[in-house]
Amino acid sequence: MRIETMETTESAAWRLTTDLDGFLARAEEFLHSEPAVHTVLLSVTETLRQRGLRAYGDGEPLFGTYADSDGTVRGAFLRTPPHRVALGPVAPEAAEALARQLAEVGPDLPGVAADRATAETFARAWEKHTGASVALGMRQRLYRLDALTPPDPAPPGRARVATAADRDLLARWYEEFGRAAHERPAMDPHAWADSRIVYGGVTLWETPDGTSAAMAGATHRIADQVRVAPVYTPADLRGRGYGGAATAAVTRAALDAGAAEVLLFTDLANPTSNRLYQRLGYRPVVDFAQWDFTATATP
Repeated sequence: MRIETMETTESAAWRLTTDLDGFLARAEEFLHSEPAVHTVLLSVTETLRQRGLRAYGDGEPLFGTYADSDGTVRGAFLRTPPHRVALGPVAPEAAEALARQLAEVGPDLPGVAADRATAETFARAWEKHTGASVALGMRQRLYRLDALTPPDPAPPGRARVATAADRDLLARWYEEFGRAAHERPAMDPHAWADSRIVYGGVTLWETPDGTSAAMAGATHRIADQVRVAPVYTPADLRGRGYGGAATAAVTRAALDAGAAEVLLFTDLANPTSNRLYQRLGYRPVVDFAQWDFTATATP
């Protein structure tokens, strides 16, 4: 299936497509102009470009750009079924128009993830146009590294890059991370592990006896930035500094590899992690929110 549709307003329009290359041709310059707030769109499209359009599920991805009448792009979104719409910051009228248009394309979205204001505007518009129930889910904060301050003292052990020998461990921890966050895994766990191992995208903190105690992942460097994700420590090993040490190590590796910016998201419901990342030198950029949609049953 191939989609190319327009939603016209007085001065702007959404253009929807299933063509990744066409989307990037229109949106890439815009996404790179503010890479931090578009970090999810950049990393997801990079994964799709490298691993194929079914990297996140069997459904066909959908992309869109919002442009002025002269063609200047002012917004972008993507959806990789069965996951939420990932939407960059846009004006309220753009969020409203997108909700209306997607409701016409297929009113089966599970939710939206965007900066806080955009996410709420889209969710309320979705509720209006579809009759679905909408509820605020996870609230997140995007952080950017200012100056790295590694934990001192660091916990006993060392950092090492995960290899193919760690594949099953990474897959298991990826699943556990999703359950702890009450989130559906974005990818098949073993496929995720393979996708990270191939470029050294997970750092483990290993205790002196060789036990892997925590992991910190990192996305591909794109637009001169890397996002740290996910960070996970098994429940029985928490509170010993392993997650912070792994995060510091993967952050240092990203800087040493040439990243101009290093980012990460936190769950605002977890004050411990928010304090930790600030101690490591991360500073708030903007708050994000995830909204969940539930279709109203037809009598």
